[in-house]
Amino acid sequence: MQAKILKPNMKSSRTIIEAISQRASEPLTFMEVCGTHTVSIFRSGIRSLLPPNISLLSGPGCPVCVTDQGEIDCAIDLLDTPSIMIATYGDMLRVPGTHGSLAGKKSEGREVQVVTSAAQALNLAKEHPKKEVVFLAVGFETTAPATAATILEAAKERVRNFSILCFHKKPPPVLKQLVQDPVLQIDGFILPGHVSVILGHSGYRFISKEYGIPCAIAGFEPMDILLAIADLTFQRTSCTAALHSLYPRAVREPQSPEPP
Repeated sequence: MQAKILKPNMKSSRTIIEAISQRASEPLTFMEVCGTHTVSIFRSGIRSLLPPNISLLSGPGCPVCVTDQGEIDCAIDLLDTPSIMIATYGDMLRVPGTHGSLAGKKSEGREVQVVTSAAQALNLAKEHPKKEVVFLAVGFETTAPATAATILEAAKERVRNFSILCFHKKPPPVLKQLVQDPVLQIDGFILPGHVSVILGHSGYRFISKEYGIPCAIAGFEPMDILLAIADLTFQRTSCTAALHSLYPRAVREPQSPEPP
């Protein structure tokens, strides 16, 4: 059960912070999984407001950060074929591979085009029928459906010069690696809101059920994040471990029991 103090209609962030301070009697480390949460935490100064024994650890939730060198190397190697054009999001340009980046190859005259969506990459393929346009598909459950829809659209329109280099990732397997790491000692997870809209609760249940670590799905406003931190603090100090949604306007609790 969630404590009364954690209801979203609380009067002020100060009330939440005071509640956290009163309950946090021992050092606790919480990880915000999503990169958007990390940005919000920095912009709002949440770390400076928390008691000193509450630590926030930034997790693996940035699509750029989880793209490894081998994947960038694969994309760069494709550019050795003159007929290939790489279509990519702008923030992928400077991600380093073993021997350079896509930005470096673009400056050398290779075919690298910045797009804002998979659909725009498909349009590039239509505009350049003599090129094989390869879209670098990055992101989590939130962006994977757009990639899938674009593949279906390409097939429907019989666009033969469009390909996907799939770098999509799933958070649950990564989280499993983190909870099994004996060095990290994470006391709770602030789980991503947008991914959870797609994934629901079932993908995270194992964290609390199998490993006894509290979890809270949170939105991206500072108040959302503070509520999640408060929830995790209350769970940890009450020796409970459950998965709560502190983002009910987007991610609701399941209406019927989920499969184990």
